[in-house]
Amino acid sequence: MLENLSISDFAIIDHLEIDFSNGMTVLTGETGAGKSIIIDAVGLLAGGRGSQNFIRTGSNKLLIQGLFVFPEDGLTYKVLDDMGIDHSDNSVILQREIYRNGRNICRVNGMLVNTTMLKKIGETIVDIHGQNEHQELMQPERHVHLLDEFGHKQIGDTLAKYQKTFDHYQQLKASIKEKRGNEKEWSQRLDMLEFQENEISNAHLEVGEEEELVSQRDHLLNYQKIVDALNMSFSAINGDETFNPLDVIGEAKNSMESIEEVDPQFREISDNIKNAFYLLQDASDNISDQMDLQEFDQGRLEEIEERLNVIYGLKRKYGDSIEQILKHYDNVVKELSTMQADQTTGEDLNEQYESTVNKLSDLADELNTERHAVATKLEEAVHDQLSDLYMAKTEFKVNFEKLPIGEFHRYGTERVEFYMRTNPGEAMLPLSKIASGGELSRIMLALKTLFTNMQGVTSIIFDEVDTGVSGRVAQAIAEKISKIAQKSQVLCITHLPQVAAMSDHHYFIEKKIDKNRTKTSIIKLSVQKRVDELARMLSGTTVTDLTLQHANELLKLADETKK
Repeated sequence: MLENLSISDFAIIDHLEIDFSNGMTVLTGETGAGKSIIIDAVGLLAGGRGSQNFIRTGSNKLLIQGLFVFPEDGLTYKVLDDMGIDHSDNSVILQREIYRNGRNICRVNGMLVNTTMLKKIGETIVDIHGQNEHQELMQPERHVHLLDEFGHKQIGDTLAKYQKTFDHYQQLKASIKEKRGNEKEWSQRLDMLEFQENEISNAHLEVGEEEELVSQRDHLLNYQKIVDALNMSFSAINGDETFNPLDVIGEAKNSMESIEEVDPQFREISDNIKNAFYLLQDASDNISDQMDLQEFDQGRLEEIEERLNVIYGLKRKYGDSIEQILKHYDNVVKELSTMQADQTTGEDLNEQYESTVNKLSDLADELNTERHAVATKLEEAVHDQLSDLYMAKTEFKVNFEKLPIGEFHRYGTERVEFYMRTNPGEAMLPLSKIASGGELSRIMLALKTLFTNMQGVTSIIFDEVDTGVSGRVAQAIAEKISKIAQKSQVLCITHLPQVAAMSDHHYFIEKKIDKNRTKTSIIKLSVQKRVDELARMLSGTTVTDLTLQHANELLKLADETKK
């Protein structure tokens, strides 16, 4: 249930803090006071679409925060576990901020989430029904979803199998169409990919190979220059029989060693000469080793040039480096694998298609049988609910119409539409053609009453679903909502005194102008204030003693009904 709701800078609300309880809570007030704005705020917390237009004029952002608690076996905790969100204190805080610049920040127990995650959590928490819900009943294409929602336990598995097979059927259908229309392009693409794969594969490229080959080629091309430089360097360091520079430096080293103890500066000079002497010795040895290793191989040079030409040719076609060529090769292999896997003959593909059609047809028959059984139960259940709402003579029927043979859609092979007969003797007609606003309100309330028992949500919100009714029908709707509140927390916006009287908690929403700014405030009504508000709802502008008596009586009757 929703325990606390905090709203800041949302529409005409500067700041509201509301504590809620179990049972049925109603929000009443004059039209335009901001009742629906509060429900909109809860909708945003549940992952509804946000907009910077919601931000109060003059503010940089809006902030909405809600504290929820759930039963330990609730579906919400399972969703939170799947998302890795901690809920060790058995409560969940949803928070949402929307900024002028379009930035949207959502948090669940302090953890940042995206709106998709927030909506997934919100679907297990809040179920909001407003006047626009009636539009769903006016759209025949939505009726199959309502039927499936009612019979989810009975038909859910079959529907999932059917839709999985339907998706495969669509893919095969598209593949056949594509192959028939693009066989020439398909073959050309396949040939090109096979050529590229063979060309790159036969090259046996290795990362770093090009750099190594270039180094070897440069070495061979500069062979004579290298040999001459090594010989000259060796001679310069070692001299000849008449003069040896290394020996001369050795004598200098020995001379300085003899006086290095006399003065620290002499030691520094001595150390520098020693280092130079030993470095030159090492250099002389290394030069000698390199002179022994030098060898010119014309055949190897030709091999390197030929290999580099292969690499350069591949680079011109497939990338600026061996890494890019190999990446292109991986993409070619992947696409080629997919095409080769799909390169079944037209006959094989048609066999797969026919087999899938047969399987889909069988699943559709099974789905239709289960749907018809669920439809019978829904008809009976809706009739029972409508009887409670003074529509006992109304007949509700789920009508099925078969699609043309061989035609499938994602939800089966039958169209589903709700039909109704409001008066005996009249024809059974589509719901969208005969139901009035008040009748639609009652039918939707009947359906939602049935669905609420199965959905497991903890907070249900009715936003003026009682529009278009009055008198005993209004009382019946009030009692129906009150019964729902025995299983789930209910928040209800209403203009009907009968509905308001049945509530366990009553809040009054009013709009005030303070310093040329419009503000919405909310007050939890005491018993006497409830009487005054019910009297206002009964009479309008003028409240008389008789109206107050009527309001008192309405509250007493509501208490007796609930007991």
